[in-house]
Amino acid sequence: MIKAILLDFNGVIIDDEPLQMQTYQEILKGEDIDLTEEDYYSSMGMDDKTFIESAYRRAEKDFTDDRVSEILEAKTAKWREIVEKEIPLFGGVENFVKKMDKEFALGIVSMARREEIEYVLEKTGMRASFSVILSAEDITNCKPNHECYHKGFNLIDAWRTGAGSNPIVHGDCLVIEDSPQGIMAGKKAGLKTLGVTNTVSADELRKAGADWVTKNLDDWMPDSIRRVFV
Repeated sequence: MIKAILLDFNGVIIDDEPLQMQTYQEILKGEDIDLTEEDYYSSMGMDDKTFIESAYRRAEKDFTDDRVSEILEAKTAKWREIVEKEIPLFGGVENFVKKMDKEFALGIVSMARREEIEYVLEKTGMRASFSVILSAEDITNCKPNHECYHKGFNLIDAWRTGAGSNPIVHGDCLVIEDSPQGIMAGKKAGLKTLGVTNTVSADELRKAGADWVTKNLDDWMPDSIRRVFV
C-alpha cells in the first residue's frame, strides 16, 4: 500500500520546460550553439551542469568549468526574472499536493537546482507539504540512473520512521514523473511509477515502464492512489 510519494519538479509541479528551453536557447546562442527542441527534450533528466556540458560537446566546442558555471548562473537569473512575474504551475497541482500531504509523506526528487525548487515551493505556499527535497546538488548520476530515487526512498523512509511510523518497503513508495528518463529511474529503484502526460505522450511513458499514466494529477484522490497502486 502506498505510504509515500516522490514527485519530480520541472514538468510535474511547474510548467517551465518550454521556459527552460527558451532561456537556454538565448544564452547558448551567445556561445554560437544552436539548441534545438529535439536537443533539449532528449536531454531531460540531466542536471543543468551536465546539460550545458552536453550542449558544448554536441557542438564540438571546448568549455571550462568556470564558463559552465557562468552560463548556469545566467540561466537561473533569467529564469527567476520570468517566474517572479507569475509562477507557471500546472493546473490543479496545488490542490493535488494538498490532498496527498494529508495521507502520504511527500518528497521532491529533481535534477533542478535547489534554489529554484525552494523558491517556487515557498512562493506558492507548498513548501510545508514536502518532508524531503533532493536536488541536483545531492545527486551524482542523472536520470535515468536510479541513484536519485534510491536516495529519495531512503530519505523519506528515514523521515517517516523519525516521525514515529513503521519503515516502508519499496512497493509502498510511488514516483510521479513526466519524462521517460524519470520513469526509468523510478523503476530501476524498485518503486511504483505514475506518468503524467505534461511533456511527452502516454505511449512514451508506458514504453519507459510507467505502471499507470494520467493526463491530470488533480483527478486523483488518496483512495484512488491506494486502489491502483496495490
